[in-house]
Amino acid sequence: MAQFELEDEALRSYREHGFLEIRRFVAGLRLGELIENVERFIRETVPGMPPEHAFYEDKSAADSLKQIQKMGDYDPWFHDLLTKGAFRKVAEKLLAGPVVPGNLQYFSKPADAGRPTPPHQDGYYFMLDPCEAITMWFALDNVDEENGCVRYVKGSHLRGMRPHARTQTLGFSQGITDYPSQEDSKFEIAVRADAGDLLVHDAMTIHRADGNISVERSRRALGFVYYSERARVDTDAHAAYQKQLSQEMKAQGKIGAAPNCQSHQGTTT
Repeated sequence: MAQFELEDEALRSYREHGFLEIRRFVAGLRLGELIENVERFIRETVPGMPPEHAFYEDKSAADSLKQIQKMGDYDPWFHDLLTKGAFRKVAEKLLAGPVVPGNLQYFSKPADAGRPTPPHQDGYYFMLDPCEAITMWFALDNVDEENGCVRYVKGSHLRGMRPHARTQTLGFSQGITDYPSQEDSKFEIAVRADAGDLLVHDAMTIHRADGNISVERSRRALGFVYYSERARVDTDAHAAYQKQLSQEMKAQGKIGAAPNCQSHQGTTT
């Protein structure tokens, strides 16, 4: 994995804008190894996972896999990827201290089928006090506006939590209700990424993604979530939200068990 040191200029940019682009974070043979392990996990592990940790656009179609949660809980290779090495070191640098690895996720928007991700703030799902956390979005494919690159609202992490409400997007249960404001439209930026690039954003940064309208190109990514050790989860609110979401999803026939509250969820997109 890459040996990476954040320059002071990068830290200043992150604190000002609420997100950071790290190009070629993983490259060459290391990137090939990572992608091979993702494909192995999907092939060997996903079929036996509970429905709350593996979401499909169409539950009857294996190739419609949309999202995987908690990969590190099911596979030691991904547990090490989340808890050791370069990804965690970046999180510690940006959060200015020790971190708690929260989740390792997989996201997919299949060609000509992947749906948009609603605008949201990860901190709304995380329910932390203080809300000190980051999400990393690691590209497994080249991504641009056609196949659904991430769009960030610059500086939105400094302007507080926006109102959220239920969406109809599986895996992204909450979206901002008053989006876009004039400010959102002015400061939103589409961030293209090549396979191996790493995008990092604050838990309060507003972000979204369009659907994948390309005919042949996939749009796969991994998401890494880290909490600052200073943050505490509001366990009562977390449990209440999970119960309510479970009831709604079961009533709609979308899932057989409660989706993880941190889903994207999360983070990313």
